[in-house]
Amino acid sequence: MAAAAGVNPQTLRYYERRGLLAEPERSLGGHRLYPAEAVTVLRVIKAAQRLGFTLDEVADLLDAGRHRHGRRAEAGLRSRARAKLSDVEAKIADLQVMADTLRAAIDAGCDDLVTCASNTCCPIPFATIAEEAHDAEAR
Repeated sequence: MAAAAGVNPQTLRYYERRGLLAEPERSLGGHRLYPAEAVTVLRVIKAAQRLGFTLDEVADLLDAGRHRHGRRAEAGLRSRARAKLSDVEAKIADLQVMADTLRAAIDAGCDDLVTCASNTCCPIPFATIAEEAHDAEAR
């Protein structure tokens, strides 16, 4: 089963403990007997993780799918994918700012952070970093 889904046996046990994968029946010899749909569930879990969903979010998605009768549409994949997409796009924007700042620091010839911090033409936002640290301490 693990090989068919591209995971290791410890991952199967972990997913069972987390409730992502139903605990399978056992043979008389104690071997786990997984239903055919378990491979699909494992592939769904791994695909959702690659899309940025946490295991808790995957568990909620699987639960919503299992109990979709009578549940509101907000509990489904579409609304959760919209929210995840918004998070991913915000992270991309943050990463783009970081990349642009690093490029500017390289172009400005910044070789020493302390020296650079006292130089008015340094593109690294030291004042902003200090303000964010202060705000975080205040919380």
